[in-house]
Amino acid sequence: MRAHLVILAAAGLLTGTLPPAGPGPFAGSGLALAAAAPPPVLFPQAALEPSSFEALPGWPADDHAAAFAAFRRSCARIAARPDLVQPPRPVFTALRSVCARAAHLPAQPGDAWARAFFEKEFRPFRIAGLERTEGFLTGYYEPEVEGARTPSAEFATPLYRRPPDLVVEAPPKDGPPANKGQAFRKVDGGLVPYFDRPAIEDGALAGKGLEVAWIRDPADAFFAHIQGSVRVRLPDGEVLRLNYDGHNGQPYTPVGRLLIERGLVPREKMSMDAIRAYIAAHPEEGRELMRQNRSYIFFRVAHELKGDDGAIGAQGLPVTAGRSIAVDKTIHVYGTPFYIDAALPTGADGAVEPFERLMIAQDTGSAIIGPARADIFFGAGPEAGAIAGRIQHPGDFFVLLPRALDPARRHVPLPPVRPAVPAAVATP
Repeated sequence: MRAHLVILAAAGLLTGTLPPAGPGPFAGSGLALAAAAPPPVLFPQAALEPSSFEALPGWPADDHAAAFAAFRRSCARIAARPDLVQPPRPVFTALRSVCARAAHLPAQPGDAWARAFFEKEFRPFRIAGLERTEGFLTGYYEPEVEGARTPSAEFATPLYRRPPDLVVEAPPKDGPPANKGQAFRKVDGGLVPYFDRPAIEDGALAGKGLEVAWIRDPADAFFAHIQGSVRVRLPDGEVLRLNYDGHNGQPYTPVGRLLIERGLVPREKMSMDAIRAYIAAHPEEGRELMRQNRSYIFFRVAHELKGDDGAIGAQGLPVTAGRSIAVDKTIHVYGTPFYIDAALPTGADGAVEPFERLMIAQDTGSAIIGPARADIFFGAGPEAGAIAGRIQHPGDFFVLLPRALDPARRHVPLPPVRPAVPAAVATP
């Protein structure tokens, strides 16, 4: 690792201190120079290179209005809640001012309005980890399964609500439960690690009235845990929307990696469908495979969701198919826009297509680690699941920084250009 490339707030010269925003949709974008002070770090351990909207592949053809709608939903949370850390990060502070100006736009601005807003308020910077030339993308979705509120011979696999004895790291005030860190239960006045997946599947929580729904297939429950949400269609046609509400604190193990390491599925053919096919074809081995992932997820009924809403992301609002991404919350602020440039198998029968799209950071995940790492939300149901399960691809990430954090507007030097990285190191 090349320590000299660590971006200390654009070579130690970026700041998040902003003057008050002026009236009007685009007023206040030219921001005054803040008083000289030791600036905070924006993106530790990341390489940041200035770009332009003209240089973004496919930028003119994107649906900027759709991205703006997702961004403005994030703005409501940014305005109402503090940052995840205190003092707030510079990007959070800058986004609050940008969001205030976004509120002056029409309720449903056209594409030209939305594009002009992003180009006026932000500047794109290519971002990547220091040891990689590209970022890495995966996909997620909201499964749909059949089930019931009570057990039967057909529906015998439980989905559990959050147990009352679960002790986890306290989430931010008014925020969703944390999805990382340890979890415990009290035993004889002390704390011990919470039950892992094998223990829970063997009945550690049975008979305690914690079952929120019952479904048919243990594999469906397993993938619902991985996705963090599920739609359960009940016999009367009602759809029960279940959303993440905590975890058992045990380590997450990707079972696809185990299948590759054991020589059971070639790396180039690995996908969620391949994992499902293996489990279906080898029930006993499949059960053992799933139990290797000791992590376990608990759910709640998301009564606030409407029929067309996506699952609730970590920012506390419904995510949008094709516009929301999960990011590393320890690095990035929810609501941050990213432009993604990649070639992904989103076409018919997995055909590779250009994916050139403005996305909004609205979620996170325990496996999402790093400055250029994202999980794309593709929607609900089998088709979305098939697409999401195929995504394990590199891509270029461009973070859109508010103009207040643009070093060019502060008349200061830019960080050095990234040196060439050996190809062997750059491979995800």
